[in-house]
Amino acid sequence: MTYIMKKLCLFSFILLLSSSLFLACGDKSKDKDQGQEEVAYSPGKDSDIQQYNLEQKRKTNKNRTPCDTIALTEYILQNNPAGSYLAEFDRTLTYNVPKSAVIYFDKDGSRYVFAVVAKSKPGERLIELKNVIGYDASFIDYDSTKLGTSFFYLDLFRCNGETFEPVWEAPIPSHGGFNWMQLELWPDKNLSYVRVNFHYGSGIGHIDYNYFLIDGINAKPHLLMTYEGINFKRTIANVNNDKYPDYYEWVYYDLGSKVYSNDKVPFVWVEKQKLYVNTRNKKQTRPY
Repeated sequence: MTYIMKKLCLFSFILLLSSSLFLACGDKSKDKDQGQEEVAYSPGKDSDIQQYNLEQKRKTNKNRTPCDTIALTEYILQNNPAGSYLAEFDRTLTYNVPKSAVIYFDKDGSRYVFAVVAKSKPGERLIELKNVIGYDASFIDYDSTKLGTSFFYLDLFRCNGETFEPVWEAPIPSHGGFNWMQLELWPDKNLSYVRVNFHYGSGIGHIDYNYFLIDGINAKPHLLMTYEGINFKRTIANVNNDKYPDYYEWVYYDLGSKVYSNDKVPFVWVEKQKLYVNTRNKKQTRPY
């Protein structure tokens, strides 16, 4: 056999081997995708996976306390419809390990916890947290429902011995892009509120859903949405000095070469209408 023929045979063998490996990897990738799809449409399999993950956390976490995050995660899985999960902070922050979206605090001798919960739309594919959290997920409203439709909620629980007692649940009007949450204080009225932050990629900015504890911790909160981007902004304000927060809608001007704002329109909460009303144009209202 000539030198050239040997080279051709060796090249053919390498090419055949590479093709076989490529096809094998392709089959494995296809099998993996099919497996994920099966779980996404099977609440039972999804529940088994979540329970397995919880069991691994129990084994690695030796410093357990009543009503801790592991217990809360299990409570949410067991007491909500299939496809409901305790949300996590966006990984783009400084956390190497995802931080659960919870705020623990003590008041009047009881322990409470705020939690952001993501739920799947009934009848659709079960959501995955990785598809509804973070900057890329903020574009979800422009996508199809192939990855499932998520509904976010802010829940308040009271720790009752070894279990949780639900106090209230408030919807968060967003389907994707969750970033983080924190407890803040409105200095004008010395009023606490929970700020839930979402990415807003299409507007190059962010949206905050602010839940004000107007009538105390046990009453359902009052929602005020604020936001900020390159050519839009809404900020919390105290316009008419009642117990409800108001806001300023900033007016922006785009000159092509620059974008700037030199005006802001006050909106006040009208309790009888359950709406925010433009003080300059009563016909313009907003629900939150």
